[in-house]
Amino acid sequence: MNVQNTPEKYEGKHTADATTVEEGLAIQEEQAKYDDDFATETAMANTLLTPRFYTTDFDELDAIDVSPVRDEWDGLIAQMVADPNKGHFKKNEDWDHVDWDGMEPQLKKEFIDFLISSCTAEFSGCVLYKEMKRRGNNDDITQLFQLMARDEARHAGFINDALREAGLRVNLGFLTQKKKYTYFRPKFIYYATYLSEKIGYARYITIFRHLQENPEHRFHPIFKWFEEWCNDEFSHGEAFALLMKTDPKLTSGHNVWWIKFFLTAVYATMYVRDHQRPTFHKALGVDPDWYAHEVFTKTSKLSEQIFPITLDIDHPRWQRQLEKLQKANADLAVATENGQFMRKIGAQARAAAAFVALFTIPAKKHRVPAQTRMEPAY
Repeated sequence: MNVQNTPEKYEGKHTADATTVEEGLAIQEEQAKYDDDFATETAMANTLLTPRFYTTDFDELDAIDVSPVRDEWDGLIAQMVADPNKGHFKKNEDWDHVDWDGMEPQLKKEFIDFLISSCTAEFSGCVLYKEMKRRGNNDDITQLFQLMARDEARHAGFINDALREAGLRVNLGFLTQKKKYTYFRPKFIYYATYLSEKIGYARYITIFRHLQENPEHRFHPIFKWFEEWCNDEFSHGEAFALLMKTDPKLTSGHNVWWIKFFLTAVYATMYVRDHQRPTFHKALGVDPDWYAHEVFTKTSKLSEQIFPITLDIDHPRWQRQLEKLQKANADLAVATENGQFMRKIGAQARAAAAFVALFTIPAKKHRVPAQTRMEPAY
């Protein structure tokens, strides 16, 4: 037996210190004996609002030529290779004691749901990026995806550390094998993943800055790690912006309609999902409507680096239709739980109508800058 590949090699090690995604996943596998069925089953759920696992045409990704963006590309890769966050995502003296038993029950329920959802989302990126690295032969692309997979494995491992304190843990290896995968064409992967990374940055930095000013609302220590966390998300978004810039067709012509669709879908999904956790946001001292507008504003400004349009989030129809969508989704959940078929159909129709009303709001156009890369500024 090759001793180097046995689980004992990874005992006592932490995903924060892993230098490759393979090492990070091996450490997760060693820790799988602590996994929890409830957390894993929650992560396995597939609904319109839960994070999904994606697969794509990896040969098409492998064929990307980054020559048109070589200078910006090399700078980004050098920054990621330098690995400023190595060793960061683990508990230290700043990790306060968490009284899980004394936590208000509804807050505990919603916060655990937030952690499991976040863990699943981070790990879905890890799985996609790792597969591209495994299948590809293009050195530029495989290096990028190896680095991004490394980061996402660390994030997922860190959230699992937080869940373990509550007696829970997501079996990430089980998810890899058993969770349903959704196929997206590469361009749809670009749009969806770019927005996921950028809106992730906007979400985490908004919470982090709010809690800097209002530390009395920091009910869990994981929020102290959000600044470095969101800077990883920012870098990953920069990578997808550069990938899109290698082919101007991706952000012009009929593809602008696809960009608008993904912008609307990502924003609407975030709004509805966050309104399912009112106690969580109340504990943070955050109004969900204020938070949504802050995140949408930041994400829209960031996406101007590559997308030729932004959504008009100040349009009179915008907030009204978001609220209708959220109400329809809440009614749909009740009807589904109670087996009320006609009410379920009615709620689905109202949700679809609200989404169409959002999508048909005229977008704002702008000129995309010649220089794509940005640095975190919020």
